[in-house]
Amino acid sequence: MEGDASDSQVTIKNIEKELICPACKELFTHPLILPCQHSVCHKCVKELLLSLDDSFNDVASDSSNQSSPRLRLTSPSMDKIDKINRPGWKRNSLTPRPTMFPCPGCEHDVDLGERGVSGLFRNFTLETIVERYRQAARAATAIMCDLCKPPPQESTKSCMDCSASYCNECFKIYHPWGTVKAQHEYVGPTTNFRPKILMCPEHETERINMYCELCRRPVCHLCKLGGNHSNHRVTTMSSAYKTLKEKLSKDIDFLIGKESQVKSQISELNLLMKETECNGERAKEEALAHFEKLFEILEDRKSSVLKAIDASKKLRLDKFHTQMEEYQGLLENNGLVGYAQEVLKETDQSCFVQTAKQLHLRIQKATESLKSFRPAAQASFEDYVVNISKQTEVLGELSFFSSGIDIPEINEEQSKVYNNALIDWHHPEKDKADSYVLEYRKINRDEEMISWNEIEVHGTSKVVSNLESNSPYAFRVRAYRGSICSPCSRELVLHTPPAPVFSFLFDEKCGYNTEHLLLNLKRDRVESRAGFNVLLAAERIQVGHYTSLDYIIGDVGITKGKHFWACRVEPYSYLVKVGVASSDKLQEWLRSPRDAASPRYEQDSGHDSGSEDAYFDSSQPFTLVTIGMKKFFIPKSPTSSNEPENRVLPMPTSIGIFLDCDKGKVSFYDMDHMKCLYERQVDCSHTMYPAFALMGSGGIQLEETITAKYLEYEEDV
Repeated sequence: MEGDASDSQVTIKNIEKELICPACKELFTHPLILPCQHSVCHKCVKELLLSLDDSFNDVASDSSNQSSPRLRLTSPSMDKIDKINRPGWKRNSLTPRPTMFPCPGCEHDVDLGERGVSGLFRNFTLETIVERYRQAARAATAIMCDLCKPPPQESTKSCMDCSASYCNECFKIYHPWGTVKAQHEYVGPTTNFRPKILMCPEHETERINMYCELCRRPVCHLCKLGGNHSNHRVTTMSSAYKTLKEKLSKDIDFLIGKESQVKSQISELNLLMKETECNGERAKEEALAHFEKLFEILEDRKSSVLKAIDASKKLRLDKFHTQMEEYQGLLENNGLVGYAQEVLKETDQSCFVQTAKQLHLRIQKATESLKSFRPAAQASFEDYVVNISKQTEVLGELSFFSSGIDIPEINEEQSKVYNNALIDWHHPEKDKADSYVLEYRKINRDEEMISWNEIEVHGTSKVVSNLESNSPYAFRVRAYRGSICSPCSRELVLHTPPAPVFSFLFDEKCGYNTEHLLLNLKRDRVESRAGFNVLLAAERIQVGHYTSLDYIIGDVGITKGKHFWACRVEPYSYLVKVGVASSDKLQEWLRSPRDAASPRYEQDSGHDSGSEDAYFDSSQPFTLVTIGMKKFFIPKSPTSSNEPENRVLPMPTSIGIFLDCDKGKVSFYDMDHMKCLYERQVDCSHTMYPAFALMGSGGIQLEETITAKYLEYEEDV
């Protein structure tokens, strides 16, 4: 028996890594089971959701200028945690907002559903194992009686119904023979008290008695009758218990039976590790030898190049020195001039003529050189600049011998950047690659070299997060097969938005015209169908009139900070306006919709309304630019050219809006190239909302934030 207890204790100690929370890296505390079947501490789930909500709301974020623009929440507080736990947490009190949770175990986003944390089961089995581990670790520490008067005695048993530990005397007092408490369930001393019956989190008064095979979670009979699992295949809890226990026992017996095989494989792995160490060192030595050879070649070339430069420098300096001596000889009492002056003192005519003839030629030559000065050599060494561009490119691609793995190609059309970066690539021999390594780095404008960040990927796409705003990034990818890698792909450069991405949906309550506008269920797409009602009433129309503009705004307001969002305008759209509007301007629109329906009312309509020759005030509390007929129209401005060819641009695939409340400025971007097309001042003294307007046929799709793909659950074994 002692040997069995010892083996059990050793087993408990050996499983410590299975009892560590992947989020806090400590022993589990009240673990919850996520939809992906991984467990995370209850407090860790709440803290992660709170941090996500802070990021979503730009609360206390440095990138959001230390303030929240959102009107729903003012500051991170315990109210936020209560809101996360509350069933049916809703966005703006309009529609349920499913909570996406990044599982730290598998690094996939899982949907917690409308109930959020409240819809998750506690992993009581794991909790019990953790408690047994804690007890094994603190075997010398006794659990004291909870009911003794000081000093407490050591407990001998714990009551699962009372959730308390008792010594023998206190247990007899509080569980007298012949009473209901005498029937309570008691176990050895423990601090882990769990409910005797598992209750349904959806229907809190119902006990769990079924197992949903599709969702792989316990459910109650109400979940099956009319709940979320009504159309799912379920089985009885006893059947699920028996099936899963048989499978688990069978797998455990299989592993135990293969113990000798596992030991043999461990020995083989040890040999492979030693062989890898030797081969790795040998490969390093060979690589160093190759580089030393390159260094020798470079040293030889450097020596010859420097010698050529020194020889040319010496030759030029000699020429300059000779020329300088000639010119110094022209100075008075020095050289040629002094000698000529002495010759002039000669009085004998024959002797003078004999000497002066040659001297005169030298004087003439010196005079001509003064009239047309030309240096004897060039001071520039432009012809001696070493061209290493081709060699640099070749050395940059220096790699191992071809391993038969093709170079991956980054798909520029599918790759994009928004709140995160999505990098997608194509590999002709995808089946031959075991994995890929995606490298990225920020491009420094000061040309300072920044090291590459590396991410191992087991697919052909990856979402890269935590990128700095308003910064260019370079991305490249290489394929791996075993320990051999391919050369890197061609680099792709993407520019992040100028500010953190602002998330919102279309507001279906404020100014939304259900007769003219069609909003999808997700509230991220709106289409104009204004023309249909006009056709129905066409028989009553006798005179022409302006078609009205139908406005719709975002469901979240902005009060301060820098924010960026983007949308796509459908190519078939006739007239669409995007931008921002202040709360006071919205009230004006809603009070007088008839006046606001005409383009003549809107000074910034972008169409010929008869009022555009009078330039609008740059401090107006709204800004809307016009997009239509596959064109982007820049509003007229007194400081720039207003010719049509300068004001009409091709319509970008996606249009970004950058609002800087602190500087009172709004800018419009071409998302494909992250290029600013137009900017102007705007009055941000009131709450600002993303604003849109449509006339005639048209459609607007809000740009979807880039997140990791939802986890595709594997079939139950």
